[in-house]
Amino acid sequence: MDFNFTPEQRQFADALKRWIDRDYGFEAHRAIVHSEAGVSGDAWATLVELGMTALPVPEEQGGFSGTAVDMFVVMRELGRGLVVEPYFATVLGAEFLRLGGLHPQLLERVAAGSLTLACALGERQSRHDMRDIATRATPDGDGHVLRGEKKVVLHGAQAGMLVVSARTGGEQRAEDGIGLFLVAADAPGVRITGYRTLDGLRAADVVFDDVRVDAAAAIGAPGAGWPLLDAALDYGAGLLCAEALGAMEAIFEATLEYLKTRQQFGAPIGKFQALQHRMADMVIHLEQARSMAMLAAVKLGSHDAGERRRAVSAAKYRINQAARFIGQQAVQLHGGMGVTDELPAAHYFKRLATIELTLGDADHHLARFIAQPGFREGATA
Repeated sequence: MDFNFTPEQRQFADALKRWIDRDYGFEAHRAIVHSEAGVSGDAWATLVELGMTALPVPEEQGGFSGTAVDMFVVMRELGRGLVVEPYFATVLGAEFLRLGGLHPQLLERVAAGSLTLACALGERQSRHDMRDIATRATPDGDGHVLRGEKKVVLHGAQAGMLVVSARTGGEQRAEDGIGLFLVAADAPGVRITGYRTLDGLRAADVVFDDVRVDAAAAIGAPGAGWPLLDAALDYGAGLLCAEALGAMEAIFEATLEYLKTRQQFGAPIGKFQALQHRMADMVIHLEQARSMAMLAAVKLGSHDAGERRRAVSAAKYRINQAARFIGQQAVQLHGGMGVTDELPAAHYFKRLATIELTLGDADHHLARFIAQPGFREGATA
């Protein structure tokens, strides 16, 4: 298997890196985070111009049919740049549309950058189990009426449309009876409360108060949405692994530079052996995280759902561990400055902490990995 990036993938990465270095430096990031909107229209326009919104969209809808490995390259650079625009939320929503295969016109708008999406999946009681859905979709004529509430919808207040999971039947945590629907953010009965999150991104709580959607709003067959939801969640977790890798690389480099320049007792603190050992441990975690993030990206294209689940959960588990270790070590090695808003280290640390809790923490993915068919037999063989 060839793990080298193609020339096109390197071009995407280089284009993003040049833009971030030139126009999206740390001070620009801080200004956007603390602005009223929390996102930059100019930054979003640049992402569109660079082809990032078209990358994951099929060619038939005006995109580039980018693979998960192509997206790995992009998300890694966005992680290094601490980019806070609604890119991840939109491409995850686009993956739902691609898998559903029923909304080509909306995918065309995503590719053109004229439509942003958000995924309203989590609820107050669900934590990391996206099968735990209390929101109901009641049949009404040729459509459904949605009632319920979704929590911490990433970039929910910045989206033009929402991908919503709702239960059409079955028990609250059953895989059967899950429906996926497209809802316009300004539809009657939709109430969105936006806020800034710990890591500087934006999220929202969304209430659906008798929101009626027609039959065309369904993504896939109502009541049979779990396989699609499961696949899209793995895709999102794989993208987050790549973003976390970029953030870990950046915070490691910032810490290394700090150790080379911070003086104590007349010498750079990087000369102290105890700190060198801690940096060496960070390198080990970083290299293992890099390998697992790449494995997840490769396996996202697998037609074997079990193989995909195993690879994604193994990667998310290992990367969550690495993110916590590297983030904590970086903050400690920076000393008191490591927790201040004026240094990038604190921002990377908070983003890594948030990624760790997004689409499954370490405990969730470890349990999911163990639950996959064949694990117990293989472990005892």
